[in-house]
Amino acid sequence: MAAALAERSCLELSGAERGPRRRVREAPVSPPGSPPSGRYADSAGGFCYQESAQLVSVTRNRFIHWTTSGDTLELVEESLDINLLNNAIRLKIQNCSLLPGGVHVCETQNLIIILILTNQTVHRLVLPHPARMYRSELITEGQMQSVFTDIGKVNFRDPSNYHMIPSIPGLASNSTASAAWLSSDGEALFALPSASGGIFVLKLPPHDGHGIVSVVELKQSSVMQRLLTGWMPTAIRGDQGPSDLPVSLSVHCLEHDAFLFALCQDHKLRMWSYKDQMCLMVADLLEFVPVNKDLRLAAGTGHRLRLAYSQSLGLYLGVYMHAPKRGQFCVFQLVSTESNRYSLDHISSLFTSQEMLVDFALTPAEIWALWHDDENQTIVKYINFEQNIAGQWNQVFVQPLPEEEVTIRDDQDPRETYLESLFMPGRFTNAALLKALQIFSRGGERIMDLTWDELKKEVTLAVENELQGSVTEYEVSQEEFRQLQVEFWSKFYACCLQYQEALSCPLALHLNPYTNMVCLLKKGFLSFLVPCSLVDHLYLLPDAHLLTEDDSTIFDDLEMSRDVVCLVQCLRLIGESISMEMAFIMEMACSRLQPPEKAAEQILEDLIANDTENVMEDIHSKLQEIRNPIHAIGVLIREMDYEMELEMERAQPLNVRMNLSQLYGSGTAVTVVCRGVCKMATTRFLICRDLLILQQLLLRLGDAMILGGGQLFQSQQDLLHRTSPLLLSYYLISWASQCLASDVPVDTLESNLQHLSVLELTDTTALTPHKLVSSPQTIVELFFQEVSRKHIISHLFSQPNTSLSETSLNWPHLITAIAADLLSLLWPSNPGFLFPECLMGSCQYTQLQEYIRLLQPWCHVNVGSCRFLMGRCYLVMGEGHKVQNCFTASQSGALLHV
Repeated sequence: MAAALAERSCLELSGAERGPRRRVREAPVSPPGSPPSGRYADSAGGFCYQESAQLVSVTRNRFIHWTTSGDTLELVEESLDINLLNNAIRLKIQNCSLLPGGVHVCETQNLIIILILTNQTVHRLVLPHPARMYRSELITEGQMQSVFTDIGKVNFRDPSNYHMIPSIPGLASNSTASAAWLSSDGEALFALPSASGGIFVLKLPPHDGHGIVSVVELKQSSVMQRLLTGWMPTAIRGDQGPSDLPVSLSVHCLEHDAFLFALCQDHKLRMWSYKDQMCLMVADLLEFVPVNKDLRLAAGTGHRLRLAYSQSLGLYLGVYMHAPKRGQFCVFQLVSTESNRYSLDHISSLFTSQEMLVDFALTPAEIWALWHDDENQTIVKYINFEQNIAGQWNQVFVQPLPEEEVTIRDDQDPRETYLESLFMPGRFTNAALLKALQIFSRGGERIMDLTWDELKKEVTLAVENELQGSVTEYEVSQEEFRQLQVEFWSKFYACCLQYQEALSCPLALHLNPYTNMVCLLKKGFLSFLVPCSLVDHLYLLPDAHLLTEDDSTIFDDLEMSRDVVCLVQCLRLIGESISMEMAFIMEMACSRLQPPEKAAEQILEDLIANDTENVMEDIHSKLQEIRNPIHAIGVLIREMDYEMELEMERAQPLNVRMNLSQLYGSGTAVTVVCRGVCKMATTRFLICRDLLILQQLLLRLGDAMILGGGQLFQSQQDLLHRTSPLLLSYYLISWASQCLASDVPVDTLESNLQHLSVLELTDTTALTPHKLVSSPQTIVELFFQEVSRKHIISHLFSQPNTSLSETSLNWPHLITAIAADLLSLLWPSNPGFLFPECLMGSCQYTQLQEYIRLLQPWCHVNVGSCRFLMGRCYLVMGEGHKVQNCFTASQSGALLHV
């Protein structure tokens, strides 16, 4: 591709693992006070370590995220490199309601300090910094302790680390805004909206020092009134009224001061200096709203404020101005003027018709926004506010919920079909299945810590027991029993769907400014937003956006760009017209080793026969716009073809290898990378399917329909035979990405590796016999974790003259490169043979046999190696009579790749 898109769509990939739920340790906190009268909305947030992008840092790729619900705060520390132990805690602050957005994490050289605000109290939680827990920067273990490991030693009733919010002036009842920060002296400061209007700041002395709790109140009378021992009556102070009540608070810390920004319900932004106790700026934001007459009369309770700081560019302020049916984002840069005064330099205004903003995040270049639409569907978009002059938001393809109903064909067993759908990797979370099982088991004893296989057995048992209990007749016909099966399994499936939807509810965006990683924080898990490849971007993009796509940003050749866009629109027209029955024809052809071209021909006939909406006419019309369809199809095929051998890594110094050894090796990272590859393979399979159908249509139309030339038939035939193995390759990778690995006892794995090492058939050093293959893992995840990750990471960081200490990790670039390299290693027609070798070394015999079965009829690379591995599978599985033929046949093919 000559010129890559500067901005592109993103995909949401779930980070929820399939193993037993993480063990969450609970810590009740019991401050004095009466139960709250109400509760606030659930919320979430995240924190990034300052050195999370540094390759040689102990906090590399680590972050903390949390959710709040009522009186409960759940905190989790995640790592993309290593599995953290004791990384989840649940604090239950009794008689209190946590403020939405009322959790703030601060980092010092030696400590991680968590500041928590409820409607009655403020709390400080002091934890050791990971750099103090692990003095060495080289982390070579596969797991390490989280910062929450010693949470049991924390005294939550220590009066120096919590305080009741004073009743005068008290917390404003109609605002949930808050901010918290650490001073340069280690004091913890909490800013809250005052019941009397304005802001009050409560200060706790340093956690390891002495001092008294103090409170100051910011009023619009330019000077803060320091209130240490008593309170002046409101009437004497002079009440400004609630118009300046903050609806959103943010703080920017300086070396010896803090700027407190308050977006108020009178639509004004106020900036205070905490040190000078002065209001330094008041800006009327309605000056930047085109039609503000009606808005000025209403209270701005839906406005939001975010800050972003860049050392080179300074402080940016992002404001969301809420108005019915027409929200608006304004981006400003803070500018210093004379006499310690400040003003706002307006950078950009961006408009949106979305109704319900859940959250947004700001960087010095981008806005990321999360909405709920009128139907409560999740919408995520982002925009570069400096470069995107047209105001076009970029799409994020959010992960859809599982299908509402499971289709059962006549030749399928209802129980097996529902189990396959429920336990398909990436579809339902462990937590949703457990909750549904709890309900279905009529709320018996609490079910926890089940492996994926145990959970599957318990689900089967629960539904079958319910089914048997409902059969009152001594004899039930086979058809009646089948209907009952469908009824009870459908009931359980609906229960799972309900809980999956609840746990998938998005609460906030989490953006790491150091690595540019963006996460979606949900009620039950987190997901990651990753860039879409160009082909997938064009295919998945809605037509309205595809039409506005700047063709010149796709290819240097403008006409070729337009041809490719028109071609993709034809593919979309085909894809949207294909029924489930038609889609099943192609999937069955691949599974049964039948030619995909024949299946495409049959689907085309069905499309023509059932064309009630004149789709074929639309496709014909769109084809006329393509200047050179053969060339455009060839370009699309080249973009999707990974037939190349990944260049093996150069020898690297020991310290470099050790630094890279754990990079993206945690369970979370493995899950996200492999789900990305699975999503790409699934999407590309659909693109190739639609392309095969379109090529069959072009053959039917003949040369005269397209350009009137006489030389296209042979070219079309050639493209057809290039597209078919492409489709089969993606089908194979998609299958492998959803095929679960088998549990293998350690002694079996060790014995197998000893046999292979004696025979010198495979790189046994790549496999670790002490690790038990975990049953919820797919075989692609197993391959990435055990074998391919080290090759990929070494390949990516093998550039000469690169200083690791100066290398900064960029998540969007790295996740894209890792997925591409993994696809290359999985690509069946490449000479590398690492994937089948890994399956053999990990005793995945059944999976390996199916892999070779799907591969053999059409892939002519590594034929001898495949036959040899099939013979080895037969030998292990006790089918000795088949072994001789395989070993004999393998001698005529290529030797195993060593």
